Amino acid sequence: MGKHVVAELKRQGHWVRALAREPMKLGQKGPFLEPAVCSSVDDGFKGEATVPETLEGLCDGADAVISSLGITRQTDKLSFRQVDYQGNRNILDQALKARVRKFVFVSIYQPELLAGISMVQAREDFVKDLRASGLDVTIVRPTGFFADMSEFYHMAKSGRVWLIGNGKAHINPIHGADLAEVCVNALEGPEPEIAAGGPDTYSFDEMAEVAFSVAGGRQKVTHIPGWFVDITMRLVKPFSERYFDLGRFFATVCRFDFVAPATGTRTLAEYYRELQKVEQERGL
Repeated sequence: MGKHVVAELKRQGHWVRALAREPMKLGQKGPFLEPAVCSSVDDGFKGEATVPETLEGLCDGADAVISSLGITRQTDKLSFRQVDYQGNRNILDQALKARVRKFVFVSIYQPELLAGISMVQAREDFVKDLRASGLDVTIVRPTGFFADMSEFYHMAKSGRVWLIGNGKAHINPIHGADLAEVCVNALEGPEPEIAAGGPDTYSFDEMAEVAFSVAGGRQKVTHIPGWFVDITMRLVKPFSERYFDLGRFFATVCRFDFVAPATGTRTLAEYYRELQKVEQERGL
């Protein structure tokens, strides 16, 4: 999300400071089609959200903060509590010190369906802190990202898509660039909370069909019973709390409808075709 937000901020004419552990990577495209944004950043701030002493001055001179910070695919040993809650809390402390006007935070859609999952609890605990801060706050709640749905394309490319449950639950995931526009527009909007999904709603079976239509090959889909995933996750927990939590999160999303008000213009099929083109160019 971060690079998409930077690009949209600059597109709308804002001055942008970007927090990054390695600012040089701002000039690199991401693996899920995130744009290179070095030319869009007015001030690259080197720091780590989980190390508060590296954040001094982060928000000085800023009018607003947008954060989607959270654990995704990092290989370090940090917990959801350390990143999704405390990392954002450290940024909030800097925002309060600098007296920023607005704080926009990207959390999770329908968190009540995901109660007890550490990642969700960490983010929602930060939402409580944010709402109690006295700042003008907007919580943006996307249903899911195209970047996460890229896994369906990669499975289809390998010849088989594995789905949890019966594949009938529905979701309208959103492209990072479309969600970035929602976040940037929220800087001037009055809404305390915005639910956002993409323009098209799919069942998980239908998402598999879209992935195969781009990847090619005969469609093969295997449905994994929810009870089997529950047992497997309990076996995983003693070895990796993070993968246990992520597994529970995705298993839950696959069982319920996550459909929010539609926004944006970018479709999942277009995203898969663009992903395919980039991977072909890279020889993948």
